[in-house]
Amino acid sequence: MRTTQLRAETTEALRHKKAELLATMPDLGVVLRGSLIERFLRCGKPNCKCARGRGHGPKRYLSISHPKGRPEMLYVPKDWCEPVRQSLREFAAVRETLDQLCAINAELIRRREEL
Repeated sequence: MRTTQLRAETTEALRHKKAELLATMPDLGVVLRGSLIERFLRCGKPNCKCARGRGHGPKRYLSISHPKGRPEMLYVPKDWCEPVRQSLREFAAVRETLDQLCAINAELIRRREEL
């Protein structure tokens, strides 16, 4: 939601939108931050087919960035890929909802209204 759109709304409409956002907040118990990536790995055996081709795989990993640190790579079994993808989508939805709530709260403060 853009600031100009929020300024056109009534305070009552902003409070209603805020309540709707809170009511539809995704399940925080299953959120997962990161990216699911695929890698093809080489085993190092000189006579293996992977030495001449793409490698073994694809193998899937959850890459989680940490501030001031190296990304953490967690192996994700094939059967877990869809639940992991869903948890990553839930995180994106939570982040979007929080961004909208923050924008509404900032507009309420600008109007000198209580949160």
